[in-house]
Amino acid sequence: MVSGNISPRLTEQEIADGLMQSGITRTRAEEQLFRQYDYFIKEGIRKYSLSEDESFDAYSDTILSAIQKIINRSFEGRSSLKTWIFQIFHNKCVDLLRKKSTNKNSVHHTLEITDLLHLLSDSARSVVQRMMDNSDRALLGQRLKEIGDQCRKLLLFWADGYPDKEIVVLMEYKTADVVKTSRLRCMEKLRQLYKSNS
Repeated sequence: MVSGNISPRLTEQEIADGLMQSGITRTRAEEQLFRQYDYFIKEGIRKYSLSEDESFDAYSDTILSAIQKIINRSFEGRSSLKTWIFQIFHNKCVDLLRKKSTNKNSVHHTLEITDLLHLLSDSARSVVQRMMDNSDRALLGQRLKEIGDQCRKLLLFWADGYPDKEIVVLMEYKTADVVKTSRLRCMEKLRQLYKSNS
């Protein structure tokens, strides 16, 4: 049911078209895409026995990947957007299960390194883990500065445990959904910045 939604739902084609734009049109399409299939998070918990955080991370990575593929025109439309995104999500969940079963000890070890690290998604965690493994904490601090003041503040509030609703007020965002999509973009910036300078 759409009642209760303030903004009208975009069709799959409108979302894909919006992602190819810039500014508010793209931001709106990103937010809609994130919300459109967020019930997959519950599927991840039920079907793959993931924790809520793990399933959220898999879903967040899925949406980032989908946005990138749509922008790069890798999505050919041979299936519905929903089916295609669920396939990406399924693969992310399976990858996460494999990593969990083969890498339990190192995940617990990373928790001792920094409070920020355990809050990151799996793919972002691997980038930060490499930096920490190289004893390069200063580089992490530098990269956080390079992603911009807004992203740095957002990630540090998040690392300090502030919920999205509080970050909305502290950083004057419109909604918690905007905070989520902004955080995903900031994590992607951090990951790409590290990759391009490694």
